Amino acid sequence: MDQNKHLRTVRSFVRREGRLTVGQEYALTELWPDYGVDCKTEALDFSGVFGRDAPLNLEIGFGSGDALLAMAQERTQENFIGIEAYRPGAGRLISQLHENGVKNAKVIVGDAVTILKTCFPDACLSNVYLFFPDPWHKKRHHKRRIVQSEFAYLVASKLVSPGRFYMATDWQPYAEHMLKILSNTKSFNNLSESNSFTPRPDFRPQTKFERRGLKLGHGVWDLCFEKCALTSAESNR
Repeated sequence: MDQNKHLRTVRSFVRREGRLTVGQEYALTELWPDYGVDCKTEALDFSGVFGRDAPLNLEIGFGSGDALLAMAQERTQENFIGIEAYRPGAGRLISQLHENGVKNAKVIVGDAVTILKTCFPDACLSNVYLFFPDPWHKKRHHKRRIVQSEFAYLVASKLVSPGRFYMATDWQPYAEHMLKILSNTKSFNNLSESNSFTPRPDFRPQTKFERRGLKLGHGVWDLCFEKCALTSAESNR
């Protein structure tokens, strides 16, 4: 059964972005050919996009882009791509990539679920990162949370085996929701020794928002799940 066929169409975000700054507008127009990727209706050739073959990492909803920028700067032998629905955040990251001379990172603007389904070939990603997605606190909005069973299977289909799915949130009910969803996804194994949460990985920088929350006693929960190795029967399909 194709786990992605009936993936829900409820969006995990709403369009509420503010006005672009001059620098963001410049980045999204003048710098886009160097750092932006247009996703149309078919799978992308990422070797062609980056001009080289290298492990490919994806961050979903990168916000201001600080984590993606830091990872790309630290791991220059790997390729990074970020998907962000909000153009100001995309413009900011592109500006930062340009100012820091980073060549191994690209940006896609749009809905991550649709883009993953349409533009990413199966088994093309080494790691997927989802840091501090909107928790949609109210119960009636829980259906908007991006981490659902169908989404977990979609991510698994795009990861190599073994590949890793890293998540983080500062909202405990959402952390518990993520843990439950991923633990019940047969394609993944929890890398936590206690089958719960993991320490913050060294590569994930703390944001100003996160540091402020920690000082106020707020918690942060990290999760890391690894895609199960394919069986011989599955690999021959």
